[in-house]
Amino acid sequence: MTRLTRNNLQPKFSGRLLLASTMLSMLLLTSCSNSSNSAQSVATNSPTSESTTPPVTSATPAPSTESDPIALQISNMSLEEKIGQMLLVGIDGTVLDDQAKRMIAEDKVGGIILYKNNIQDLKGMVSLVNSMKESNSDNPIPLFMSVDQEGGKVSRMPKEYASIPSNAKVGTRNDADAAEMMGKLLAREVISAGFNMNFAPVLDINSNPNNPVIGARSFGNSAELVSTLGIAEMKGIESEGVVPVVKHFPGHGDTSVDSHLDLPIVNKTAEELAKLEWLPFQAAIKEGTDAVMVAHILFPKLDPDKPASLSSKIIGELLREEMNYQGLVITDDLTMGAIMKNYDLANAAVDTVIAGSDILLIAHGYDNEQRVIDSLLDNVKKGKIQESRIDESVYRILALKAKYNLSDEPVPVPDLTELNKDIKAWRLTIEK
Repeated sequence: MTRLTRNNLQPKFSGRLLLASTMLSMLLLTSCSNSSNSAQSVATNSPTSESTTPPVTSATPAPSTESDPIALQISNMSLEEKIGQMLLVGIDGTVLDDQAKRMIAEDKVGGIILYKNNIQDLKGMVSLVNSMKESNSDNPIPLFMSVDQEGGKVSRMPKEYASIPSNAKVGTRNDADAAEMMGKLLAREVISAGFNMNFAPVLDINSNPNNPVIGARSFGNSAELVSTLGIAEMKGIESEGVVPVVKHFPGHGDTSVDSHLDLPIVNKTAEELAKLEWLPFQAAIKEGTDAVMVAHILFPKLDPDKPASLSSKIIGELLREEMNYQGLVITDDLTMGAIMKNYDLANAAVDTVIAGSDILLIAHGYDNEQRVIDSLLDNVKKGKIQESRIDESVYRILALKAKYNLSDEPVPVPDLTELNKDIKAWRLTIEK
């Protein structure tokens, strides 16, 4: 499998020792192996509880700092730096403002996500990406530079890029090779602009015709079709050296409410979900997916109190233990209406960490980012979250950054002639 390589990778990212430890890293804590002895046991107490989080346990002994450079690096990080790595934040505008600079340089956030309103044209987008990397120059750990580049209506790339059709359009072909090529082209788009993580593929099954948010973003209404094409797209993305993030676990296809606006409720049993919604995600886990995004959807028959993104029963017990997933767990944006209208953000941040999430996506508001940092720091210091639980997530994050050989090296404004030619040629095969 081809991985992103850069001859000028920053040596300060724990030196080359991190790369040497990657295989150990992924065997211990990521999804590269499907035969790990045991999923980790995740605490289930609420942030409003006075009890402390039980220690995270595992059948695999914790790596020794003497033999594992990643563990050694974590041991030398402050609590503030570790919590910073668990945040992936959005910024305002098309240039780097003072608040964005503080989040990167002072809070040392682990990653950035850009949306349509951050991107005007090719030159401006590349300049913005490079300026964020430059702001992270004093941090030995490179940023996840992320974007939602799915194709179809969810396309963040500016007009200079040839358009890529929706998953639904590709789904009508039912061609895994075409879906894999789609993944490669999406990855080439984002990597050309300096991104290294793509929130794709969508593994939701379009089973509800009244769904306001998925629709053509899905490959179709069949679990087999979505699994086959979704896994092919995932492999295409990762083959170009970009981290794919499959979404939206446990399945956003059968909702009639847009979670950007309010909290969807799906009244399905575990047995019903196991026959449809979960199948593509289980297939992705079997194929070694590196990252899973969890949705803000309430499944009352699984957890009557918390949406999937905040639920120990869904993240800790279902995803981590029953499905034996050991890779990175990322929340959907915690500033979406589903959370902000129904839960306190500070408590939600604590809930999702206790449940087993590794990265908290905070797409809007410097004040929201500050609230989350303060809440996590306070709850670790009070003992409601064990620092070992934080270390577990940071280990996964650093191991994945090492696996993909990420760096904060700037990129030039790309010549898109060859890429656009390839996109147009592939699109002809899809549309004929």
